[in-house]
Amino acid sequence: MAMQIEMTIRGLMVDPMTNMPIVILRDKAGTHVLPIWVGIFEANAIALQIENVETSRPMTHDLLRNVITDLNGAVEKVVVSDFKESTFYALIHVRIGGELVAVDARPSDAIALALRVTVPIYVEDIVIKNARSIDFAPEKGNSERLAKWLENLNPEDLGKYKM
Repeated sequence: MAMQIEMTIRGLMVDPMTNMPIVILRDKAGTHVLPIWVGIFEANAIALQIENVETSRPMTHDLLRNVITDLNGAVEKVVVSDFKESTFYALIHVRIGGELVAVDARPSDAIALALRVTVPIYVEDIVIKNARSIDFAPEKGNSERLAKWLENLNPEDLGKYKM
């Protein structure tokens, strides 16, 4: 049976191989770690929220929060729901009236929104299972090196979420 595992953002860092930002999700017990590669703008939106940086005008994810709220909706949770062909998928669960609506989203956008509305981030257990087979890099050596690097991460290695 499918199960959702609650995770939190463990850190935001730059992949040493590709220079792409990675959001590191981890469950409370610390048994599951999930790296999700994200775009520079999404990583920045996540970092701004983690560091409680106020912007003078609403950023995209603030706008999304405001639209949902102004239409009397409430985000209940976000779920990283699938992993197909090296791409992660997410759903934003929004309650409007009595109705629960699941909106398709990129995980980076879902996470940036979750931080702004302080709702839990879940990952389907099948995603964690499937993501273990991520080919981190085309060359096998890099893939194993990055997997080892992720396993051995110290909290200090994650720094202060700087990009």
